[in-house]
Amino acid sequence: MSGLKNLKKNDILFRENDPSESMYVIKSGKIAITKSKGSSEITLAELGPGDMLGEMAFFDNKPRSAGAKAVQDSVLIELPFKSLNAQFKTFPEWLKAIVRTVNTHLRNANTKIKNLEKAGEEETVYFPPHTATRLVGILGLVASRYGEKTPEGLVVSQHTLRRYTIQVFQMPTAKMERMMALLESMGYMKVEDLGEGKQKITVFNADFLVRFCDVYTEWLFKPEEKRVEIEEKELKPMKALVFYGNRETPNHKGEVKVNLTTMQADAMKDLNFAFSTDDVNSLAEKKVISEKMSIEGGIAVSFHLKELEAMHPIWELVYACKKVQRP
Repeated sequence: MSGLKNLKKNDILFRENDPSESMYVIKSGKIAITKSKGSSEITLAELGPGDMLGEMAFFDNKPRSAGAKAVQDSVLIELPFKSLNAQFKTFPEWLKAIVRTVNTHLRNANTKIKNLEKAGEEETVYFPPHTATRLVGILGLVASRYGEKTPEGLVVSQHTLRRYTIQVFQMPTAKMERMMALLESMGYMKVEDLGEGKQKITVFNADFLVRFCDVYTEWLFKPEEKRVEIEEKELKPMKALVFYGNRETPNHKGEVKVNLTTMQADAMKDLNFAFSTDDVNSLAEKKVISEKMSIEGGIAVSFHLKELEAMHPIWELVYACKKVQRP
């Protein structure tokens, strides 16, 4: 049975990769069709009264290929797939075949466009994801296995690193040098020029480099619908949660509860950036932290401190790698 669905401005109708259960006809208002692009979101189209959306999934039951949200207060007619299936069965077989074929062509076209966009991005970014994991993994491996322990960190042989980079993993030395410069700027290592082309390479945290390689590689090979992607705009809220979480005593599960209202008042003084209680909404939606709860003195959330603490630098390095452009 069809029914009306009322949306306020900015309400989400469905998100990219959500399961599909209905299609919609816009009765009034305006709906934006959106697509995630890295840490941001782009609008593919804006639909108005009389337009239909969400219909492609009716034929193949695949997750949503894009998101949809209200640009203004809107009213939609919801058409559940269960009801539509009963009517579709009455169609002539030739008509069913035409409709399914058109839908398949649209799906294939969307996939090709997405792949072309991804290829275009990788041409401009110096460290595509799998390149980044290989380079960081090489550094972590060589430092962990061959690094000489010093009070400052693990000193890596320039010759050994070069051998693994070129001969074992067949990566260009120029890319490794750029990666080392990036990691040095983030405080994970130090590269000292000794003259005559010689360097002293000190890795401060080889365990993190290995963990980055493992965690990010696992994430990259997960099906898209099972990935939990942290957006760049969520890094500061995560940093604030970790900072204030470390002031609390974890429970037996390793979870802490922080007062968001207090964080909002103190973040500029403590962290030198503004924080709003709404900044954590998307993290709660992704179940990285709990839903907001009312407590005496404001609003709070809870989360597993060590997990969030480990997650933040991983994604911080992910976005740092994405920003390195070709020379």
